[in-house]
Amino acid sequence: MTSPERVKVVVIGAGQAGLSVAFYLRRFELVADQDFVMLDRAPGPGGAWQHRWSSLRLGTAHKVNDLPGMSELGLSFDTADRNLPAKAVVADYYDRFEQHFDLRVRRPMNVRQVVNAGVDLQVRYEDLTPQPLEEQKAARGLFGRRRKTFEEPAEPTAPQHEISTQFLVNATGTWGSPFVPYYPGMAEFAGRHVHTSDFTDAEDFRDKHVVVVGGGTSAIGFMLELEEVAAGLTWVSRRPIDWLDRQELDLEGASAAVAMQDEAARSGRALPSIVSGTGVPKSRRMAAGIERGLLVARPMFDRIEGDRVVWEGENSGMARADVIIWATGFRPDLRHLAPLKLREKAGGITVGQGAAWSDPRIFLAGYGPQASTIGASRAGRMIARQIMAML
Repeated sequence: MTSPERVKVVVIGAGQAGLSVAFYLRRFELVADQDFVMLDRAPGPGGAWQHRWSSLRLGTAHKVNDLPGMSELGLSFDTADRNLPAKAVVADYYDRFEQHFDLRVRRPMNVRQVVNAGVDLQVRYEDLTPQPLEEQKAARGLFGRRRKTFEEPAEPTAPQHEISTQFLVNATGTWGSPFVPYYPGMAEFAGRHVHTSDFTDAEDFRDKHVVVVGGGTSAIGFMLELEEVAAGLTWVSRRPIDWLDRQELDLEGASAAVAMQDEAARSGRALPSIVSGTGVPKSRRMAAGIERGLLVARPMFDRIEGDRVVWEGENSGMARADVIIWATGFRPDLRHLAPLKLREKAGGITVGQGAAWSDPRIFLAGYGPQASTIGASRAGRMIARQIMAML
């Protein structure tokens, strides 16, 4: 393990929230790789967007708001090419943003732990950059097996590093922590389980009987993409779909969603679903899908049995399933913060104005009410100001 560095601020994550914080730190004349360091687990720029499926377009996805300072580059998502995959557009724009503001993001770096180290915090991370073939061979014995001694682990590990910091900004989002609820028979399912984070192309499911689980825009998008591909298509949701007769969430609905998230974060509770509190704005494409009977969700099934899902009681019946797509959302990716014991008994972390109330050295950008692109941008300014006031 290399000797630890020491900086004023470490930012974990280079998605919309992390980049927003870094932008304002630069505005306060902090220098990347000198005053602050950005660590990102992904192989390239783009945050979680780089992992989304290729058919997703900006015009059909949640609105992506511009990062602060993006106008200096002459860029805006409002005028981006709608014919290109959203993942490609966001990755390109974020890459230009990082270069323009000299953010020097270190990637791919996986933060394993953040621990207390006196007045500082110690960030322990590993470099996921593929090792040269020669180094891999040197670490292994005959037949490709790693040489073992009593002093080294049985499996090869990535290069380990440490960095000490006065303040930590966690901006890891949720993509790395997919959520799948448990239902009886899941382990014995004869088909394939797929989460939103695993979905890459509708063609992967051609001529399959697919069950899509979820009541949000991802589930709806999967239904529309799979309509002409799957041999059979069933949509189920744990709650009735609250369709809104407008194409975008209005200010009142957005404000209500933010208020719900903020109240939960301040009380240390697990964060609620955005969709459950706002409903789903009905685009023209969705309205057409409802009209032709595609976008009509059945209640959640009771169990999985072999190659089918089963309903009991008054909704009794079954549907064949070769694949179950779980569009059931994500949870905040906070496992690396576990040693700090920030989590409350209610299931969440108590956060107000972006700061962890139990430890003033720690900020959570993009958490709770800051999860949207516009919320993340505002949070960046707020968090950077608080850090500068304490430096």
